[in-house]
Amino acid sequence: MSLTILAVDDSRTIRDMLKLALTEAGFTLHLAEDGMHGLEVLEGIAPDAIISDINMPRLDGFGFIEAVRGQDRHRGTPILVLTTESAPELKARARAAGATGWIVKPFDPPKLVKALQMVTG
Repeated sequence: MSLTILAVDDSRTIRDMLKLALTEAGFTLHLAEDGMHGLEVLEGIAPDAIISDINMPRLDGFGFIEAVRGQDRHRGTPILVLTTESAPELKARARAAGATGWIVKPFDPPKLVKALQMVTG
């Protein structure tokens, strides 16, 4: 099953790692450098799931998730937060914004692929 994923992260290294892990799993990947860029990319695609960092310039992950959830066509799109943060209050804030799940960096590629398959299945 080929999934279309939008990954939003300001770290080039993380974007490269995601690209490697997800294209190897057969996914179609669209990348964005921050929340504002993510919203721009999102206008042209209909992803099966979205991966978002929290700490980003211009528009952080919380603002990005809220903006995505504010669009009717993306109300039900699964959003996984991928971040170095692990504080419970940040997880709660991400859930309140509309995040589906939380993965702490550095991520394990097979686990990430499995998580994406679970939230989209």
